Amino acid sequence: MKLPFSLDKGIATEAAFGLIVLQADETLEAEFRGLFQRPGLALYHARIPSAAKVTADTLKQMEEALPRTASLLPSKGPLDVVAYACTSGATIIGTDRVAAAIQTQHPRAEITDPISAVIAACAHLGVRKLGFVTPYVAEVSKAMRALLERNALAITAFGSFDRSEEAVVARISTQSVRDAICTVGGADDVDAVFASCTNLRSFDIIDKAEALIGKPVISSNQALAWHMFRLAGLPSPPNGPGRLFRS
Repeated sequence: MKLPFSLDKGIATEAAFGLIVLQADETLEAEFRGLFQRPGLALYHARIPSAAKVTADTLKQMEEALPRTASLLPSKGPLDVVAYACTSGATIIGTDRVAAAIQTQHPRAEITDPISAVIAACAHLGVRKLGFVTPYVAEVSKAMRALLERNALAITAFGSFDRSEEAVVARISTQSVRDAICTVGGADDVDAVFASCTNLRSFDIIDKAEALIGKPVISSNQALAWHMFRLAGLPSPPNGPGRLFRS
């Protein structure tokens, strides 16, 4: 029996998002899940090969795999926004090169990444003096700091867990992340604190940390999700953490 059927617009009646997630990332998808689970939105994931350790050399290696990974995202219905979910990778490869690689497969999509999203979030919140928390080894933190400073952000306080292993970063306790944010954010000449890395858990402690230091807290995952909604022309979801989602 051949059955009749009709067609509709599918899941993505409001927006379709693509997300390129690192093979080694254990955090991002869990933190994003609640923000994108609503009627009319579609969030599609593809995993990009990534090393177990974060160094400048291992991050550079991802550039070659970006077009192939982007091609694994759905393309029959154009994606509105595609995000490469690696703060350090976008820094080392270069945000323009990341966007160009993805747009070889999705030329009509808006492209973002966590470091670009953080810069946009700082501009939105009027932040100029930034406290900076990272899990990275010195060479990666230094490159990211230089990129932020080239975009008119003064790094006035800094602290790092100084780890290269992704599996360790994913298991740094949220209490430790909150304590680090409060330590760095306690400086008088800090407008806001940026906690970097998509593998660093932050969603559960952003509001509490903001209450303790009286300043905005921006994390890689929070800023990336916020920027994806903005680029799609949609309001921020009401359940997003922190002042960034309420501003």
